[in-house]
Amino acid sequence: MSRDARWKTLLELLVERGRLDVEEAAAELEVSAATVRRDFDQLAEQQMLVRTRGGAVVHGVSYELPLRYKTARHASEKQRIARAVADLIAPGEAVGLTGGTTTTEVARALAVRGDLTSGSPALTVVTNALNIANELAVRPQFKIVVTGGVARAQSYELIGPLADGVLGQITLDVAVLGVVALDVTHGAAAHDEAEAAINRLLCERAERVVVAADSSKLGRRAFARICAAEAVDTLVTDSAVDEDTVRRFEEAGVTVRAV
Repeated sequence: MSRDARWKTLLELLVERGRLDVEEAAAELEVSAATVRRDFDQLAEQQMLVRTRGGAVVHGVSYELPLRYKTARHASEKQRIARAVADLIAPGEAVGLTGGTTTTEVARALAVRGDLTSGSPALTVVTNALNIANELAVRPQFKIVVTGGVARAQSYELIGPLADGVLGQITLDVAVLGVVALDVTHGAAAHDEAEAAINRLLCERAERVVVAADSSKLGRRAFARICAAEAVDTLVTDSAVDEDTVRRFEEAGVTVRAV
């Protein structure tokens, strides 16, 4: 396993569990304890974790894994979700895409749709995510609108009042949200309040709101609220979602598609 792959796996395990012992991590990765100790030390130098005696912990309960370190632990689920979300978008529509791994997959699913290979434009995509804009900019049939703002290193998203200015001047058919948490009571949320504010504006400018989230995000809370659950028209998630969760979202007026 390469160093990059080890680091990604270690960081994801830390986010899931909050704490890792050296021996436990070595067994998970099938590498030596010495290798894990070295990895922990190097990641601590980059302030990606906090080193402890015999292991490591995350920085806090709201710790956010930078996008570049997020491996596809739910890769197949996210790709299925992305294809289902892309199917909800009609040719010629104006679509808002927030940043995140799942919305990046949505952008890729849109890029390969056969009925979006031509048009004037085939699709208008408004995004504050630099990586999504970069991937779609090579598609001449897509009109790409990038908000202004200051780039946030964790998610490659543009945030701040410059982005507000652009979003205040546009209207969208649909906003596709990637979230870190979605709960019937507490709504959709992100880790960062400035990021949540931009995502909230996208929702407000859209005729309909679609949340693309794998089932591990459901029933969870995060620091910064994006919108109420009632503001979400459609939730696209994976088939591992339990029936009670589906029922509660549907009672809140959300159409749930489990794929």
